[in-house]
Amino acid sequence: MSLLHSILLGVIQGVTEFLPISSSGHLAIAEHLLGMEGASEIPEFFDVLLHLGTLVAVFIAYWGDVKDIVSEFFRGVGDLVHHTTPKRVPPARRMILLIIAGTLPLFLVLPVKDKVEALSDSMYFVGAALLFTGFMLWFCDGVKKGRKSEKNAKLTDALAVGVAQAIATCPGISRSGMTITAGCFMGFERRFAVRYSFLMSIPAILGANILALKDALGAGIVWKDVPIYLVGVCVAAVVGYACIRLLRYIADRGRFGVFAYYCWAVGILVLVFTFAG
Repeated sequence: MSLLHSILLGVIQGVTEFLPISSSGHLAIAEHLLGMEGASEIPEFFDVLLHLGTLVAVFIAYWGDVKDIVSEFFRGVGDLVHHTTPKRVPPARRMILLIIAGTLPLFLVLPVKDKVEALSDSMYFVGAALLFTGFMLWFCDGVKKGRKSEKNAKLTDALAVGVAQAIATCPGISRSGMTITAGCFMGFERRFAVRYSFLMSIPAILGANILALKDALGAGIVWKDVPIYLVGVCVAAVVGYACIRLLRYIADRGRFGVFAYYCWAVGILVLVFTFAG
């Protein structure tokens, strides 16, 4: 792993994790462009750190929400212990319930986790998945603007978004793109759809990396490369934060479909070059 590769992969992770264009698909493409045939060529420990870097970006961008959620979680535990119930459920507590409901469908992916990850070795699948992501984003712009937020969204709405997140574990299908689009289809206000998508990514990223950490440690860590890894992590965090701010700006204008053309272009190029050998 060279410093240049670390920085490049950090930029790719930071941009694609939050912009609705699929981080897993772009990392798979980068592996092939860099001559890394298969995900195993990128050190697993570095992959874990890259995702944690983008998680830091979420914490910084939504620190107010994260702080309220953590505080309300402990208040909720206190209410359970003392058998008390607030007259009106606080929005942060409802957000906790929505995040839990949206995370549950990911457990359905666990039995086939290895097979899903292996799809990143197929550029045919990645290219087709990017085309699918593009169509979902294009349809999103045509959805009537919703008004739901954490104050009135239903648990069934969150479950539907969670199913979209589970589907997005496939490489080439954007997690943020699928969850934001699903949220808009369920009637979420666009800014809330973006905020919910990113907050829901916290347990998803943490859970995925806890599962991956065991394998990463088992594969071994090249300690002399750790400083190079950390450069990529910092790049991923900084670029990721900038992309979150950008997507917020785009959400206010309801133009998610602008990313559809990019996904279509990349997907077509991937398929053309793959067919060409």
